[in-house]
Amino acid sequence: MQSFGCRATQADGAALERQLATRGLAAADSALNADVVVLNTCTVTAAADQDARAAIRRIHRENPHAKIMVTGCYAQRAPQEIAALSGVTWVVGNSHKHQVAEVVAAGARQDDLTPFSHARDFVPLESVALSAPAFTLVGDIFAHTELIAAPVFAGESVAEKTRPNLKVQDGCDNRCSFCIIPSVRGQSRSMKLDRVISEANALVAAGYREIVLSGINLGRWGRDFQPQQRFEQLVHALLEHTDIEKIRISSVEPMDWSDDLIALVAGSPRIAGHAHVPLQSGSDRILRRMHRKYRPWHYVEKIRKIREAMPAGAIGADVMVGFPGETEELFEESRSFIEQLPFTYLHVFTYSSRPGTPSASMLDQVPVHAARERNRILRELAAEKNLAFRRKFVGQRLEVITLHAGDEDSTEALSDNYLKVRVTGRHSANQILSVKIIEVGNEALVAVAQNEAVAHVV
Repeated sequence: MQSFGCRATQADGAALERQLATRGLAAADSALNADVVVLNTCTVTAAADQDARAAIRRIHRENPHAKIMVTGCYAQRAPQEIAALSGVTWVVGNSHKHQVAEVVAAGARQDDLTPFSHARDFVPLESVALSAPAFTLVGDIFAHTELIAAPVFAGESVAEKTRPNLKVQDGCDNRCSFCIIPSVRGQSRSMKLDRVISEANALVAAGYREIVLSGINLGRWGRDFQPQQRFEQLVHALLEHTDIEKIRISSVEPMDWSDDLIALVAGSPRIAGHAHVPLQSGSDRILRRMHRKYRPWHYVEKIRKIREAMPAGAIGADVMVGFPGETEELFEESRSFIEQLPFTYLHVFTYSSRPGTPSASMLDQVPVHAARERNRILRELAAEKNLAFRRKFVGQRLEVITLHAGDEDSTEALSDNYLKVRVTGRHSANQILSVKIIEVGNEALVAVAQNEAVAHVV
């Protein structure tokens, strides 16, 4: 099993592993030794598609007898393109991802649809490509109501699993002009509150200290319920009904950083001091062309409120360069806007045209060399901001969670405010420590442990 892309895709992959295991399929140690290889794909950029195709070719070359199942976002967007690739046995879109284990266990062939004609929650197919080399099962994603997910862990081994990502929302009702995700993941849908609490309590019982809440459009959690609920209600419930020591919130759109949510994150020691607020561009003209739902001045207001509430908190953003129509003047407008805000890190992306999105047919596409240069400029600006932020903590105490078992010299950890830290000495994984920062390293702060563990009062 291999998953590509975002936290949500990783959570989908973990759920698929659960389903496959319940049908008696044991995980192989590598694709070389597998009878079946499941590839859970991303399609947010052209590079993501290329990565999936390269993986298919490599696996088929190295293990030609293995059956390859391709699912996920790329499978939903371009099933026949994938089905035509040598070595692919099955293509199952996100619309039928909940049936992946059923397909694999039944050993479906391109001429055998019988196991699925009466499948539970079956969605009428848009296409079943019987003429293609692979069996293809793809339907209307907007008729899809399933939300499958399982925690995804940061550790590299069973003994070192830390910081599980818990996906509580899927799909998106926004229609950004550059984004293919609504077309491959469907409408926004939320995990029921009682199930979120149950999953979180199971993680606590298993010994995990920090969980990361994730979703495709996380801040929209609960809006599909009747009556509607708000994301901050979910966070309140996790604080009240679980003993999890640390909750980290992943990306939340600017519109959903309500005053209540900001106050909640800033006011609880059990919530990581960390706000990721997607920006995409600091140019009003580009934001309008992107069909984003906020203006630069709205964004500034949110960031200033977050910084006032969390003076030492991490504030990050996604930023896109090279969007169609982004002239040098508009890029400079965006760069200047970013420079003035108190970001502690940035995720900088170069625009990638996606077939079927409005931006793909826009005029004034930006030359690749210009977009790459803009990417470099913003990455350098982000590095400067991150270094300045890290320097503020020399001599101060931070709370960290160890990510892996350390060696004799040091242990890798992550601070409450999203800074990489190397703690001197050997420490086991999944420990929450209070440390003192002694210097700024090339990529991480260097710290010494002040005590062996930190316990939060629930």
